[in-house]
Amino acid sequence: MLPLDKSYVKQLEAISAEIQESDELAYYLSEEEEVYFDQLKERFEPKIEELYNHVAAENPLQIISLDQKLMDEVFEGLFLPRILGYSVLRGELNDQYKYTRPQDHFKELLMAICHSPNFEILKKRIGQSIQVGFALSSDIWITNLLTPIENKRIRYFLQSQKLDKFHSPEARQQVLQIYKKQFLHFNYMTSDFPKSLGELKVLWSALKEFLLYRIERGLNNASLMPFLKELIGNEEFKGHDEHLQILGLYACFFDLNAADAKHLATHFNTTRQKHPEFARHWLAFVLEMHESKRVDMNAQVDGRVSAVLDKKVKDELTEYYQLMDVIHGTGYLNEEAMDAVKTFYIRHEGTSLINECVRMTIYHYFARLLSNLEVADYHELFNMAKIYTVYINIFANQQFNQSVKELSMRYVKRLLKHFTDKRGRDYQDIKKFVATTFQDLNFIKEKELVEMFKTRRKRKPGA
Repeated sequence: MLPLDKSYVKQLEAISAEIQESDELAYYLSEEEEVYFDQLKERFEPKIEELYNHVAAENPLQIISLDQKLMDEVFEGLFLPRILGYSVLRGELNDQYKYTRPQDHFKELLMAICHSPNFEILKKRIGQSIQVGFALSSDIWITNLLTPIENKRIRYFLQSQKLDKFHSPEARQQVLQIYKKQFLHFNYMTSDFPKSLGELKVLWSALKEFLLYRIERGLNNASLMPFLKELIGNEEFKGHDEHLQILGLYACFFDLNAADAKHLATHFNTTRQKHPEFARHWLAFVLEMHESKRVDMNAQVDGRVSAVLDKKVKDELTEYYQLMDVIHGTGYLNEEAMDAVKTFYIRHEGTSLINECVRMTIYHYFARLLSNLEVADYHELFNMAKIYTVYINIFANQQFNQSVKELSMRYVKRLLKHFTDKRGRDYQDIKKFVATTFQDLNFIKEKELVEMFKTRRKRKPGA
């Protein structure tokens, strides 16, 4: 957590002064009617949200400090229900859908709301957040939170938010998925950067999630660079898998200037020397990213790593990135690339980690093409079938075949929804192609083919 910049503090002071001098607050304090508080909320929460969004985008490590400023009574509890929800979703969960560490900030925000003079109004907006936060917390943690509360009204309210229906991991998973949907378009993630090896072991997973969150949203990460460079260069961390994971995200997905790229190259290659099984663990990370739907493992990603990799070291990693240079440089449709893949592939066991990474690289080329192919350009699919055949023969891998089949069938279904005239040339060309090529590739059986192109009679009215 970093302290809030002075410029942000000044903006907050201006907003709080405006709140305290507002007619809406004066009316609310005079009449004590909820309608006037709603007017206060409608006027000032958008201003707070605008500042919050700016801090979250540009300086996410200051978010907790911002939250703490907003707990001040001069803000009248405005925006606290929203950030209480943010705190619920920031916590790292285990496989039982329970927090891996106590959520002190969730507690801090909850207590600020409970002790607010406007609690009776605010509590109407926080019930679901408390229910989910309590469901994900341990019973001991909840008991420790409730015990010191002397106000019976507040304690009974909080006790009523602990629901037995969230007892099972499945129930907690389900409610969390539903709850998250409310926050899909908000930016609220923050993290701590470890300073010691002990902290690295505890914090790396949450930090990895934070970085992935920002990478997939294309956010500006300039403010994180000093902390990432310090972590990457920490000699105590090198040789540990947790360090490799963060190094992987940094090397693959961050655009670096010349000085930062040189810094990365130095520490990437010294880490490579210190880690006893660096190549295997790195390729496992690469495969994880390929299988993730959150990032795009494209030519640019491989190019960033290839540029910092010391290729004088003759190992599997050098061999792999030299192949990536060929595939991305000449193009996966090029005969030279196909020959290089074939030569590389037969030198390694078919189910090996390194071969799986190669298969995923080629698969994602197919996926990007078909995902962006317009229905009018369906002849491109006809041409791609020849390339399918080459790589299917090289890999001889059932999973690869199945994945390519699913891609192709999704596109064909799009075509059939568009070209509905069964006598039209487009429809007939597609039908002929699927009937021959897809059967040759074992993508479709005769019975499935008949079903796909079967003419369905419309029911007569009243039948």
